[in-house]
Amino acid sequence: MKSILLIGLGRFGRHIVEKLHEMQHHIIAVDRDEERVNRVLPLVTNALIADSTNPDFLRSLGIADFDLCIVAIGDDFQSSLETTSRLKDFGARHVIARASRGIHEKFLLRNGADETVYPERQLALWTAIRYGSNHILDYFQLSNEYAIFEVPIPAAWEGKSIGELDIRRQYRLNILGMKTAGRITLNLSAQTVFTPDSAVLVAGTQEDVARIFKK
Repeated sequence: MKSILLIGLGRFGRHIVEKLHEMQHHIIAVDRDEERVNRVLPLVTNALIADSTNPDFLRSLGIADFDLCIVAIGDDFQSSLETTSRLKDFGARHVIARASRGIHEKFLLRNGADETVYPERQLALWTAIRYGSNHILDYFQLSNEYAIFEVPIPAAWEGKSIGELDIRRQYRLNILGMKTAGRITLNLSAQTVFTPDSAVLVAGTQEDVARIFKK
């Protein structure tokens, strides 16, 4: 369980609260809007109506005691930047800040953010790759080059085993698991046989994934 300070309770911040609550973390939530604060009260340890740019308020929270600080302010970049900077000044261990533009991301990283999240860009990339490709069912980006892809079993693989296909050498892909009827199996071996009603989880590049269907 982590102790987390979350500042900003718009739609993005509320989604974060809901998931952190499911994960049973200790959450202190902050927003200027009383209605937003009241909506998350059942999900957090404490929720406060306050201006996060106020140094006296932040100092009173004991910032250094939190394992993680998340700045989820999306509608006021100046407040987001000031809050991020002050959190670091008051000893925050790790600060994650939301960016809504590329230039915002750069300023946040220069002024105290250890990491940034850029929801609009990340969702746009996911949408383009997921729906712009014929054979990608889902994917998770690992780096600029590599990702984990969920793809249907290629016709050429049906009825053959991982070892028989020699996938790592032939296709430059690493097989991580198989998904059948919504259930994922990770315990695979060279003897595992691909069935047409399944999908496979592979790690590699988008180009390498596309190549297995061209073959």
